[in-house]
Amino acid sequence: MDFKGTDWKSWARFIFWAALWIAWVVWHGNYWWLLGLPVIFEFCVSRRLKSWTDKICEKGRGRKVVLGWIDAIIFAVIVVSFINIFFFQAFKIPSSSMESSLLTGDHLFVSKTAYGPKLPQTPLSVPFVHNTMPRSGKDSYSTALQYGYKRIKGFGKVERDDYVVFCFPHGDTVLSRAPFEDYYTHVRMTSREYAEKAYGPLKVRPVDKKDHYVKRCVAVAGDTLMVLDAQVYVNGVAQERHPGIQNTYCVVTDGTAINPVILREMGLNFGEVWFSQTLPGYPALPLTDERLAKVSSLPNVESVVPNVDSYPPDYPDSEAMLFPFTETGWTRDNYGPLWIPAKGQTVTLTAENLPLYRRIIEVYEGNTLEVNEDGAFVINGEATDSYTFKMDYYFMMGDNRHNSLDSRYWGFVPEDHVVGKPRLIWMSTDPNLRFPRNIRWSRLLKFL
Repeated sequence: MDFKGTDWKSWARFIFWAALWIAWVVWHGNYWWLLGLPVIFEFCVSRRLKSWTDKICEKGRGRKVVLGWIDAIIFAVIVVSFINIFFFQAFKIPSSSMESSLLTGDHLFVSKTAYGPKLPQTPLSVPFVHNTMPRSGKDSYSTALQYGYKRIKGFGKVERDDYVVFCFPHGDTVLSRAPFEDYYTHVRMTSREYAEKAYGPLKVRPVDKKDHYVKRCVAVAGDTLMVLDAQVYVNGVAQERHPGIQNTYCVVTDGTAINPVILREMGLNFGEVWFSQTLPGYPALPLTDERLAKVSSLPNVESVVPNVDSYPPDYPDSEAMLFPFTETGWTRDNYGPLWIPAKGQTVTLTAENLPLYRRIIEVYEGNTLEVNEDGAFVINGEATDSYTFKMDYYFMMGDNRHNSLDSRYWGFVPEDHVVGKPRLIWMSTDPNLRFPRNIRWSRLLKFL
């Protein structure tokens, strides 16, 4: 092979991109990817493929245009897919569970390197589509090829109070006609047969194709969490009152409503604000500490009392709604104490704590679990009275504490479900307004 006519710039490009590729392979840890070096050599130095396509293009201008477009599309798909998998991915806030920290309509860039990118477990997937095709709703992936969980080392680990994007733990089974609702909640509230008949057929999704959620991590592996009168405690220490955390309050007025302009200026979500003439006032006004002070000082406000859910749980909550779905005496505002499982830690299994850990043992960590008639536990065919966890787990809560379906309702988040950390709000639109009034200019390019 003769490279005498190759200029030094081509070799410089090859050395630069080869060095980056080798660094990525070392970070990745799978040295089979070194087979990509001949491809870099081809595009930077050899260019035999380009010579071949040039000969084809000589036969007609049309072929040159078509090949040019094909080349550009393939390059864009490869580059963007590579960036989405290993560096960052776009994400949109779909609900108000994180009001007033992250707003419905916020468009985020989520860093994959913050906690380390996961290698694709379901690689046969349509590019730029997470789990369903935009219009048809059909699966955008094939499970013909599946890999186990592996995460490349990142710049840090999940810490308390981090915003975290993760795969919805209960999203492994989805009702086709109610895809955004929790299948397991339907089963507990009615029955498996009714849920499937009313909203089926069922779809089963692999871990990396579950819907994405974003919440605040309030407790990490090994922590003991407790919520007492709506205040979160971790290892006996009260959680910091971050500016975006809000609870609902019963606000009694002199019979007049608060000026909507004032509520709008405070940034309240009007979908969660309603005035009762019989109170008179607002039975459940969502307020941060800052808004609480402002509302309390209004001349037509007579009293402001926090809504604290004591046992038995207020409707629609019930023992069938709150994790671990047994009689615990817990509510959304008085919850725990609860220990968060940690990798390598062993727990003694009892009939009382089995509801806490059963899904971890069977679903997240892939074991078989049976309970004999005498109450003895059998895991993977062997009798035992303990279990050692294979992964770390986390407890997530929304900042909008009284309007958030979070770990209080579906339990622990396994480490293999963690996607990344939101870093930047690159666009934000209000779903209740029309363009261009719907653009929240103050939130554009806001770092988190």
